[in-house]
Amino acid sequence: MRKKVVMQDIADRMNISKNSVSQALSGKDGVSEETRQKIIKTAEEMGYRYKKKTRPSDRQQVKTIGLIASEFAFSMQNFFGQIYLAIESEAQRHGINLLIQSITPAARDSLVLPSFIDNYNVDGILILSHISTDYINKVIDQGIPTVLIDHHHPLIQADAVLTNNRFGAYTAVKHLLDLGHQDIAIIGNVNFSPSYQERWEGYMLALREHGIEPQAERMFIDVQEDGELIDELVTSLDRQPNAWFCLNDGYGFFVCSSLGKAGFRIPEDISVCGFDNSDFSQMSVPKITTIDIDLSRFAHKAFSQLMWRIQHPEEVHVEILLPTHLITRKSTGKRSSGVMQLKK
Repeated sequence: MRKKVVMQDIADRMNISKNSVSQALSGKDGVSEETRQKIIKTAEEMGYRYKKKTRPSDRQQVKTIGLIASEFAFSMQNFFGQIYLAIESEAQRHGINLLIQSITPAARDSLVLPSFIDNYNVDGILILSHISTDYINKVIDQGIPTVLIDHHHPLIQADAVLTNNRFGAYTAVKHLLDLGHQDIAIIGNVNFSPSYQERWEGYMLALREHGIEPQAERMFIDVQEDGELIDELVTSLDRQPNAWFCLNDGYGFFVCSSLGKAGFRIPEDISVCGFDNSDFSQMSVPKITTIDIDLSRFAHKAFSQLMWRIQHPEEVHVEILLPTHLITRKSTGKRSSGVMQLKK
């Protein structure tokens, strides 16, 4: 079977950068008209398939868009499921067809695209959360306008609609600091997504701005979201922190459970703060103070950005940061004066 031609193949053939190829085929500035025509000619000779950009006067009404995400992302109904449903509602309201495809690990690793992308049956694409950098770039290489939702990466050149994770985490940690807590632990897995990495950065920023140097022994940042693992970690500490900042509400739920089983009172002995305002924050006893993300706004902004991008393919890529806000519940309170030892 003949290997499908991608932009890098054209760049290698002409001994130019992939970015120059992308600029030429998408109609952007950055290359001369002579170079543009040579690139287009080479692309056609090599059999490269892409959706040719139209001039503003030739624009057609958007009829169909696609939405793709990993199987894992689609399984997270409390977060991404709500975004997907809101996007579906936006598409219906505008009379636009929405095609949906989950990407299996096998398809991701072998870079197999959904047929509606491979056959150019959509006018634009929304990518929900992380799949892989190589896979996302393979989608972008098709030349179809694309917007990322809740994901970005330095090697991905596309519009992205994101949560302001750094500022949200900063707000959460400042809330704990304002309550008198200084020994604040963080728990999560920063390798899971850029969002968690950014929340860790917000945690460190808040501490340093308050004259507290983050301590490595209080940063549990490679922990899987698993109840047994978290219980083992929390109960293994000789001395508990004043407070826990959790990279999402799932971690917060498990931390609260572990502390409760160990005999600690929340928030009288230890405070716990989460992130996302998911169902876990409401299920926990006590309910967890958290950072809220407006998921319907997320969907609306992503949809409107894709509509704009389809009509303005030549404009520079943008990242849109959406604000968050703190929801104070029963899991956070003023600092206890005692030193927290593990209760046996």
